[in-house]
Order: sequence, then structure tokens, then C-alpha cells
Amino acid sequence: MTDTLRPPQNVTATADGVAPQQLKRSIGVVGGTLLTLSCVTPASTLFVIVPQLFSSIGSATALAIAIGSVLCVAVAFCYSELGTLIPSAGGEYAMVGTLAGRLAGWLVFIQSLIVVMIVPSVIALGTADYLAPVLHVDKPIAGAAVMLAATLAGLLDLRANAWITGIFLVLEVIAAGVVSVLGFAHTNAHHPSLLHGLVSTDGGPAGPVGIGAIIGALGIALFATQGFSTAVYLSEELENPRRTVSRTVLWTLGLSSAIILVPVAAITMGAPDLQTLTSGDIPGMVTAWSNSAVGTFISLCIALAIINAGIVMVIQNSRVLFASARDKAWPEPVNKAFGTLGRFGSPWIATLAVGLPGAALCFVKGELLSNITGVAVTAMYLLVAIASLLSRRGHHKHAAAWRMPLWPAVPALLIVVLVYVMTQLDAEPLLWTGGITALATLYWLFYLRPRQATRWVISLPEDQRD
Repeated sequence: MTDTLRPPQNVTATADGVAPQQLKRSIGVVGGTLLTLSCVTPASTLFVIVPQLFSSIGSATALAIAIGSVLCVAVAFCYSELGTLIPSAGGEYAMVGTLAGRLAGWLVFIQSLIVVMIVPSVIALGTADYLAPVLHVDKPIAGAAVMLAATLAGLLDLRANAWITGIFLVLEVIAAGVVSVLGFAHTNAHHPSLLHGLVSTDGGPAGPVGIGAIIGALGIALFATQGFSTAVYLSEELENPRRTVSRTVLWTLGLSSAIILVPVAAITMGAPDLQTLTSGDIPGMVTAWSNSAVGTFISLCIALAIINAGIVMVIQNSRVLFASARDKAWPEPVNKAFGTLGRFGSPWIATLAVGLPGAALCFVKGELLSNITGVAVTAMYLLVAIASLLSRRGHHKHAAAWRMPLWPAVPALLIVVLVYVMTQLDAEPLLWTGGITALATLYWLFYLRPRQATRWVISLPEDQRD
């Protein structure tokens, strides 16, 4: 832990003497918020991830998402402070590695890598269901096609993608708004309680949802709103990141929570019965509330939202690999490849390295992917909260940064809650995530640690070093 209080390293050249390439600062708060909000992908999260919660905890879904959103406020405070203190495209690993040591940074990098490789595929797998009114295609094939299209878009200039995703985002919000209006308009007097959740038991009589089941679902609930961290990944391309990162993080969390939670409440209250709600057939409910034309319109908006999410996630995730290459996480040929920028200023090889495996993952069971992601997100937030406790020591104590209120109580309480949530998650995804983390730890012990002078050297862009 002797490196925990050192400022980020001033890495000015690669092994062949060539200075590492830098990302361009080209977007402000509005563009960053559009990109970040698109990565939260509220509509596709609402229509792809939320149905899984409806099927497992029924009418308690809104309560679980509300609890998750409150937890995410504390997480957002941690991200805002650390993201302005250490603005790096490496995101969590740069923040945690600088403050809590290289091993901690490596472990959080592995959790983020699990997330960035899996989440786009999870979202893309929902495409086929919402293309059904106009096109019938197998879920894995539709998901893989979305991932390939998103990869091609991710090779373009970031400013161009901000406009593309902004347009798609408008359609997302419209779809969520229509569903909210229709759901509330068809509220029935016997709708399931939002505070005392019910869930059907294999089509049989409804039963109450226990607090343990709600806590067990918090991994996915946290996953549903986790995209606000994109602002940190984009911090090297945000203008004046010391000011814009925190604003982007907090604005995105507030907007995304509202866009997801309000329709969830409307769907729960407007569902004709509990069995319909737990089936998760939201397009079917929309059609029943209105007509087939409206149902088709909503379905197509959702399909576009999924494509939008894929584009932004590929953009974000390629920046993680780009930063890891700059910080020498891999053998030199891999570092050189991931650190190469294309004609549009995007890390094109890193983009392909994210998008192509993402297309392949679309042929894996979606529920397992979602649960693994929930475990990795929880572990990642836990490590970020630990780093937040160390953010006001030594060199970093007087550095210019946004500072969270109620420190250190906020990160300390967050750590306690997240540890408890981790103990309540399903065993299978815990084993998968733990196994990947164990292999990554061996890589650290036998390759990175013996080469500390030349490998895993966490850095910041030139214009943000103190």
C-alpha cells in the first residue's frame, strides 16, 4: 500500500520512445449528459432488465429500484469526488488504483471489465422481442447484429455519436412517457401494492415478497441505474472535467432514476393482474391499454433505444481498454494495439475488442449474464466506496476537486450496505465472478507485480496533472 498516496504517474512515452496518444476534449455538460444518460439507457433498461425483476419480485420491483436509486446517490457522490480528483478514461481503476494501491485498482478494473464486456450483450439480447411487430428474428442473432452495428458506430468521432445518441434518447424518453401515461390512466383499484410487494408462485396464488428477496434483487436494481459512471470514463474528453464530471454524474443519476422509476410504478399500477405483471410482457400491456399501432410504435422506440445503448456502451468500454493499454496492463504488443487511435480519434482496435466478443456473448443465457453483472457492479461500487475513504489524505487532500457532503459517513455507510447486499446474491454468479477475479489476481501476482516499474503504471492526461 505504499503507492496509495502518490499522484498519478507522468508517463510520457511508450517502450519504443513514442509518446502515448491523447483523447480530444470536445464535449461539455450537455453532450456528456446525453452520452451518459444514453449509457444508463433508461428505456432499454426499463424494457429489458426490469421485466426480469417483475418475474422474480413482482410488484416489489418499484421498491427495489427506489432503494437502489437511493444507494446510487451515495455511489454518485463517491464517483463525483473521485472522478474530479482523478479524471481518467480508466474510470474506477484509475481512481481506486491511485488512492488504494495498484492491486485494488487491478481488482476494480477486472470488475469493470466484466461489466463492460457483458452489459452491452445483455441489453442487445432484448432487441428481438421489440422487433417482433415488424420482424421475427432469433434473440441471439438480433443481439449480435446490434452489437456489430454499435461497434461500427463506435469507430466514429465522439461528437458525432453524441448527436446520434441524443436523437435516440429523445425517442427513449417518449416511449417511457407514453407507457407512464397509459399505465397511470389504466390504474385499477385492486392493483398490487408498491410498498408491500406480491409475486405469483408459478401461476398460482400470490404471495408476499420478503425483504430478503428484495435485497437479493438489489444487484440487478443497481445494475439498472449504474450507467452514470460513464461520465468518469469520458472525463478525458469532457471540457473542464474538474467542473463537468460531477454535474454530469449527478444530473444523469437523477434523470435516469425518474425515467425508470415512474414508468415502473405506472406499469405496476396499470397491470390488469399480478400474473400479467410477472410475465413482464410490457408491449402486450401497452397494446391492451391502447391499440396495436401504439404498441408497435413503443416496441420500435425500444428497439432503437437498445441500439443507442449499444453504441454508447461500446464507446465507453473501448475507453477503458484504451486507458488500460496506456497504463501498461498488458504485454507490449497488446498495449500498442489497444492504445492506437483511428482517423476519427477513437481507439479503434479497443472498440473492436469490446464489440466483437460482445456479439459472441449474445449466444449465452441472458439471465446468467445479468446476474454476473449485478455481482460485478456491487463489487465495483464497494471498492470505489473504500477508495473514497482515502480520498482526503496526503497529496490528494488539497487537490482541486468536487467534494461530497457528509464525508466520511456516506462512503462508510455505503460499504456496510454493499457488503450485506453481496452476501444475499445468488451463488452461481458469485462463483463465476469470483473465479474470474481469482484468475486475474494470479495474473497480477505473476506478471504485473514483478514488473511494477513498467507495468500497470496509472497515469493522467497531461492537462490534468497537478
